[in-house]
Order: sequence, then C-alpha cells, then structure tokens
Amino acid sequence: MTQPLKNLLNNNAEFRSILAKAQTLLTLQQQFCAATPAYLAQAAQVLSLEFGILTLATGNAAVAAKLRQLAPEILEKLKNEGAHVSGIRVKVQVSYPAPQNRARARQLSPTAHDTLKQFGDSLSDSPLKDALKKMSGDTPA
Repeated sequence: MTQPLKNLLNNNAEFRSILAKAQTLLTLQQQFCAATPAYLAQAAQVLSLEFGILTLATGNAAVAAKLRQLAPEILEKLKNEGAHVSGIRVKVQVSYPAPQNRARARQLSPTAHDTLKQFGDSLSDSPLKDALKKMSGDTPA
C-alpha cells in the first residue's frame, strides 16, 4: 500500500479499523498460502476471521473437500505461525464459471478431406457414410 494512502487511512478512526482488519486478513492469506499446498492455496481465499474461526472461500466443491480434509493440518501450521485461529470453515462460492480454454476445431488437410469424401461416396447409405460426410465437412455436424 502506498504510504500517503496508508497515512490517510490511519488518520481517520473509522478507516483505521478497516485498515487493521484488511492487514489482518492479508497476513492470514499469506500464512494460509504458506501452510497449504500450492495447488490448493491458489484456489482458495481467506474471507474472514470471526471468533477464532477462519472462513475460506473456494470456487468448487473438490477443492473445498480437500481443504476440509487438510483443515487440522493447516490449522496446526497456522497456529505455529502465530495466527489466533481455532477452527477452519470452508465455503464454496461459485460466482461465475471459470474461464476454460476452448479447443479450436481442427481442420482436415485437403488430402484427408478428399480421401474421406471419396471413401464416403463409395459406401452405400449407412451410419458410417453419414459420419464420414460429417467429418469431411460435406454435411453440417
């Protein structure tokens, strides 16, 4: 955080408490990342710490289940780091679908296209002939 902004937040009593809470959550997030396997740490985020219960958010149930399974181990590591945490709660919060890399449709080479077309034309009407026509691009998929 830049120094002028930090000074501004520290000079106002209302903002001071918000800043302290934000810094506590940031520290907890860093401690959580250090105490958790990397593949889980990047898939979860610290939401809050209330009454000693650390609430984590994740985007899917599989990560949540693994975090719940590892909660005692993570809790022990957090305590060793000095965090005042007595329990861990995990929430699944699916806010939007994760971006997926869509595979581009592969294009047949001209030779492959001609070969499939010739082979399909040589067959009598059958599901195989229809499938070859779709593969060669002569019939919409």
